[in-house]
Amino acid sequence: MNRIGMIVSTLLLAVVLAGSMLFVVDQRQFAAVYALGEIKEVISEPGLKFKLPPPFQNVVFLDKRIQSLDSPETRPIFTAEKQSLVIDWLVKWRITDPRQFIRNNNGADVRNAEVRLAPIVQAAFNEEVTRRTVRAVLATERDRVMQAVQARLKEDAKSFGIEI
Repeated sequence: MNRIGMIVSTLLLAVVLAGSMLFVVDQRQFAAVYALGEIKEVISEPGLKFKLPPPFQNVVFLDKRIQSLDSPETRPIFTAEKQSLVIDWLVKWRITDPRQFIRNNNGADVRNAEVRLAPIVQAAFNEEVTRRTVRAVLATERDRVMQAVQARLKEDAKSFGIEI
């Protein structure tokens, strides 16, 4: 009887250990494998993967899908003729470089990235709108405003490890 208890407890321990060493990467995710706080590997292909037990290695998952960032607050922007415009904006972005995203974002939390990205978007709109008149912003140069904002955001987004 003592031998059966030992075998059962050994099997149970083996199953628990194996469960802590295996993880599944979804096709919509990146998996960053940490070893003692340092990123050892970024896995982008889906499937069942292996790692060391939790004290030695941990896994953090990042979403590959397109994220939306909406303007958190509406503040007036003044045009070249000192008229105020309230512009609501929406930015679509996704993670392209998980290592850089984690490094520059102080972790894998998407909300931290959005908090840092929102002022950059607002500043880009401020810069472009203050150069133009109301008529230019709303009618004649609307496409140029959007292209200039998008170009500036693409350049700034590279440092975040994302694309817009």
